[in-house]
Amino acid sequence: MNRHPLYNLIQNSMMMTSLAKDYGTPLYIYSEKRLLANLDRLNNALKTNFNKYHICYALKANSNPALITKMKNHLTSLGADCSSPGELRAAKLAGIDHHECIYTGNYESQEDLQAAYNSGCHINLDDITSFHRLTKIGIPDEISFRLNPGFGKGTFSQIITAGKNAKFGVPHYDIVNAYRTAKNAGVKRFGIQCMTGSGILDPDYFSALMKDILKNTNIIHQELGIRMDYISLGGGFGIPYQDGETPLDFDRVFKEVGDVFSAHFKKDAIPSLWIEPGKSVVGDTGLLLTKVTGIKKSYKTFIGLDAGMESLMRPALYGAYHRIYKVGEPGAKSTNIVDITGRICENTDRLAVDRPFPKVSEGDLIAIMDTGAYGYAMAHQFNTRPRPAEVLINGDQSHLIRKRETIQDIFRTCDV
Repeated sequence: MNRHPLYNLIQNSMMMTSLAKDYGTPLYIYSEKRLLANLDRLNNALKTNFNKYHICYALKANSNPALITKMKNHLTSLGADCSSPGELRAAKLAGIDHHECIYTGNYESQEDLQAAYNSGCHINLDDITSFHRLTKIGIPDEISFRLNPGFGKGTFSQIITAGKNAKFGVPHYDIVNAYRTAKNAGVKRFGIQCMTGSGILDPDYFSALMKDILKNTNIIHQELGIRMDYISLGGGFGIPYQDGETPLDFDRVFKEVGDVFSAHFKKDAIPSLWIEPGKSVVGDTGLLLTKVTGIKKSYKTFIGLDAGMESLMRPALYGAYHRIYKVGEPGAKSTNIVDITGRICENTDRLAVDRPFPKVSEGDLIAIMDTGAYGYAMAHQFNTRPRPAEVLINGDQSHLIRKRETIQDIFRTCDV
């Protein structure tokens, strides 16, 4: 069984107690060392197997500019995958030029498209109707479309982003028409993108997906004479959330994808491979430090924390599983079966259900793991609860990268 990469951190009771004292709880904590190691692992695997590639970090996973700046300074070629004007702003704050960004919206408003067009980023459109809306603003020199190949994969049905039930992308049977429309309107250069789901741990999936993408680009080339400047595999690279799950071997993944690429293009000009990783970069770099506020023995035993679904939405939204440890004793023997909950007035406010867990007392610190992606990014203010602070650690040094929200902050934009 592989130990969690932050296991030694949560074993350090003195450090965790100090962070809780200095910054309060609930508190998002990120490891700089793990963050940069994850980025290196991806980049090295790509560098070994591709001459031309581009990593666009998916800001939707975690858009804190301090984290993105650390990544950009470490890997200067890093770009960004943006899905809103706010994420374009976060990229700019972190020093990523917009020409290094890909913008993939869906059901975009005119304001969204205007922001993307004005930024000079690579625009990736979700539908032919999106292109028609864009033409009211201008015709870019380059465009890509998001392909929905008719199938997808993901940890939960809610995060499968392709197939007949997905709201995303141009169906494969309409993809030629999308590129024909853009070419006839005067677009000169093209890419293609395909993002089919999130949390995928099957290493063979990505080469199979690439084969299907290339089947579609081949049809587009035969009918329209279009050669793609870049082909984006999207993201979806999963991380282990449970003991016993095997991390993705990126060397294997990108060797297999590279073999498919090379066999398809042979002597033709090979386009650049783009990827849009989020969770695989930041997911296991973060933990949510929280405190036990109450223990109730009812029809079930409940452990109440000062963090709930307002701080970490994934368990309530998807039924997602996160490893949860008692700080200082992550290997402590489980003595009870409990539900772990927060302070929110919803019965879905559960961070864990029927979970074996060690004995704890009010005031004990608890660490919820793998919250670097879609943790703070999905936090909200239900029950008028302010959002947590965020801290970046490097060795024994800590740096506050987002102040804790206050109740006053919540009402700051109200006209009373």
